[in-house]
Amino acid sequence: MVVHFIAIGGAAMHNLALDLLASGEYVTGSDDEIYDPALTRLRKAGICPEKFGWFPEKLHEGIDVVILGMHAKKDNPELAKAKELGLKIVSYPEFIGERSVDKKRVVVAGSHGKTTTTAIILHVLKVLQMDTDYLVGSAIEGFDRMVKLTDSPLIVIEGDEYLSSPMDLRPKIHHYRPHISILTGIAWDHINVFPSFDIYKEQFAIFLRLHEADAYVFYDRSDPDVVDVVNSSERSDIHFIAYKPIEINASKQVEVKGKLYKFPMIGHHNLKNASAARHVCSRLGILEDDFFRALESFNGAKKRLQLLWQNRDSQAYLDFAHAPSKLMATISSVKEWFGEKKLIAFFELHTFSSLNKDFLEQYRDSMKDADEAYVFFDEHTLQMKGMPELSSDLVEECFGSGQVKVIKSKALLHEQITNYDYTSSVTLFMSSGTFGGFDFQKFSENKN
Repeated sequence: MVVHFIAIGGAAMHNLALDLLASGEYVTGSDDEIYDPALTRLRKAGICPEKFGWFPEKLHEGIDVVILGMHAKKDNPELAKAKELGLKIVSYPEFIGERSVDKKRVVVAGSHGKTTTTAIILHVLKVLQMDTDYLVGSAIEGFDRMVKLTDSPLIVIEGDEYLSSPMDLRPKIHHYRPHISILTGIAWDHINVFPSFDIYKEQFAIFLRLHEADAYVFYDRSDPDVVDVVNSSERSDIHFIAYKPIEINASKQVEVKGKLYKFPMIGHHNLKNASAARHVCSRLGILEDDFFRALESFNGAKKRLQLLWQNRDSQAYLDFAHAPSKLMATISSVKEWFGEKKLIAFFELHTFSSLNKDFLEQYRDSMKDADEAYVFFDEHTLQMKGMPELSSDLVEECFGSGQVKVIKSKALLHEQITNYDYTSSVTLFMSSGTFGGFDFQKFSENKN
């Protein structure tokens, strides 16, 4: 099969390209910008575009399928050429859905916790030597890529609710039609494509309608919007099962049949994520004690409370939290986990939603549990996204007057991080961006 990727440099797109190449398919692609780690990985595989940009001449009648990434625009010249030639054009979630039609499909959906929950399931299956295909939104220890498509009868998919492609405006989760799913929570996100909470929430109601007959849905019983979507569902043929957080003792251990197992993550929200994963694994035939034995060796997904450093009196974590609900859940969970220890929180406004003046109010009190809180946004990011300027006063007011300190300069942010006194503290660095390109790896080497 000959496959061409339009916008091959994306996180999921380049991983899918690498997986198809490894399985023997002929792969080409284009993009107008590609950054590491995608750039290095594509070059090593020999499929990195020689030049950045869009080249319609790359499209020809011998191509079996064109996979269109969300980064491409509707007027993309390669897309226009593909249409002119009558080539098959799909989004990557549509492609995943087509390749999974004969598999048992497990889909992890919701506004938060998807990557960690998916990663837990994949880790447990790997430890127990149960083969599966997968799609996950972050690098995971022990897995070469974020995508694997083989002839396995099972696939585990992290189900993002964002749009599929410029041509396919359906949320990605609407392509997968699960036999087993998780609904972790519903909290408004992606304001640029879902302008109201009701529209956003409806996408999960549609998701439930698209399940296979006799499907199993495990959902967080503490989330009122999740409960509302479940209770409003007309699918009487679906098994809806609520879950609650895993119970641990004071030593952060889980007891199963008189035996104690170490719980390897921090935060109350991860007790929920692990509980959801346990329910799915149980449905896949995994015994409870085998699940917790395998979980002990789980080291988390990249940028999901990823430990940066730990020494005698301080530790720090890097996390992907960016939406208000994710920010609040991460901070409150870590604060509860470490008790009286001082909690320092750095947060970057980076997504379209977070930088939108009309959405900022959603962040009110989201950082109130931190002892010290800093909010950074890069004025260059606003310019690149074509968005109006933000004032520090507005950002501070939206988060809660006096609750945060606002930093607008990369230089000042890097100085603050570098020179801060972290004695007797726990620090969270939370962003879907890079904090202005700050080198956390190099900085952390001097802290351990």
